[in-house]
This record gives sequence, structure tokens and C-alpha cells, in this order.
Amino acid sequence: MPRIAGVDIPRDKQIWVSLQYIHGIGSALSHKVLEYAGVNAETKADDLTEEEVNRLREYIDREYRVEGELRKEVSFNIKRLTEIGSYRGHRHRYSLPVRGQRTRTNARTHRGSRKTVAGRGKKRGATKK
Repeated sequence: MPRIAGVDIPRDKQIWVSLQYIHGIGSALSHKVLEYAGVNAETKADDLTEEEVNRLREYIDREYRVEGELRKEVSFNIKRLTEIGSYRGHRHRYSLPVRGQRTRTNARTHRGSRKTVAGRGKKRGATKK
């Protein structure tokens, strides 16, 4: 199993798909890296030679911020936003959607599971029997 940027990439998939298991590399960047390294995108990761793996590893390490370095940078950016008290920082702090989505309905993934509130029935204003 080839190890690139500290990640064991799956050997049974095509190399352009396997590279996407590295945090910070998507489909377009995967194709660009393979084109630069001179590797056919459809070859399986298990069929790569040691020289091709080394070319990929060196190019990714030299040119791109991936994995731990990228995660650290993103977390520092979020921390900076919260410290300066920006609008986006407040949204991050209170686990609300940051990019302008509505929260009256939806936003369940970000806000977490529902919390029941006493006294809120299905019909508002209806009297009980």
C-alpha cells in the first residue's frame, strides 16, 4: 500500500481516486499532480512503480499544503476569526451555519439533534381537553 503525505492510499482503486484520500487533494488537483508526475490516471495504485510513487510524494510535499499542515492552518484561521470577534467567528463559536444559510428550519446537521421544549405542542394556541 503506497504511503503518500502520511496517508496509506487504497491500492485497489485507480490512482486519481486514491490520491483523494489525502486531505487537501480533490479530483482536479489529483489529475494535475498525476499529469505533472507523468503517471497514467487510470492505473491502479498497486501497479505503480517505486519511482512513480517517489515522484508523486516529492511533488505533493514540495508544492501543496496537505494533511496536518492544512488542518492546522484552517483551525488557526477559525481561531483568529473567533478572537477578533467577527460575525463569522461568532457563528463558529455557537455552532451555527457560517455562510448565510437559514436556521429557522433546517441546519440540523450543524446545530445538532432537536431539543424538546416544555409547553410547545403541535398546535399553538390550542386548548387541552
